[in-house]
Amino acid sequence: MNQPHIELSDVHKAFGSKRVLNGLTVSVEKGHSLVVIGGSGTGKSVMLKCILGILRPDSGSIRVGGEEIAGLTGGARDAFLARFGMLFQGAALFDSLMVWQNVGFRLIQGKHMRRKQAREIAIEKLGQVGLGPEVAELYPAELSGGMQKRVGLARAIAADPEIIFFDEPTTGLDPIMADVINNLIVDCVKRLGATTISITHDMASARKIADEIAMLYKGEIIWQGDANSIDESGNAYVEQFIHGSAEGPIQMEVLKT
Repeated sequence: MNQPHIELSDVHKAFGSKRVLNGLTVSVEKGHSLVVIGGSGTGKSVMLKCILGILRPDSGSIRVGGEEIAGLTGGARDAFLARFGMLFQGAALFDSLMVWQNVGFRLIQGKHMRRKQAREIAIEKLGQVGLGPEVAELYPAELSGGMQKRVGLARAIAADPEIIFFDEPTTGLDPIMADVINNLIVDCVKRLGATTISITHDMASARKIADEIAMLYKGEIIWQGDANSIDESGNAYVEQFIHGSAEGPIQMEVLKT
């Protein structure tokens, strides 16, 4: 195995008495796609926020390209974040900006690119996710949920990042549009050669976009392996999750009346 591009080792994070990450250890090689599955509240989003420095882990190591990044501040953190793109769960577009301005936002604000050049790149990236130049002049409210997600993907790849995070990329989409988004993610990631971490509970999405799948449960990775081997995981927790069964070792907390 090559040196991991992203590596988390024994990462802990608690909020008061609630332990969310409990010795999380996971890694992904350069140019590979890791999908982290798990139910709501298992720590998936907290993991991403710790990598991005939005949250600071209580202990443990987070290394990107062999460099320890936990605790970066100021210009060093800005330079680090410039290497990332992210597709947010709800697309998270700016309502007051036109589509091209959303896609080119980081180019203008972060790279101080001229608006004309940023608009040209935005239209190019929109084309890569199957949207024509006429969409560039619309506002997010004028788009369907699937189109908003495509715009979010175009924004995530606008600066040609080396690392992309996908936060529940197919949430709220019908199965056909979800598959369209999954295919676009695969195409865009291959074109960039990016390293990606996605978090989802959509197994169809996980199977489509992952090289490797890891399952997070109670703040720990309880299984990690090739995407095509997940059906033979031999792990009761993984089996229950991928089949969506109420019966098994994962017990949902149900309020009894």
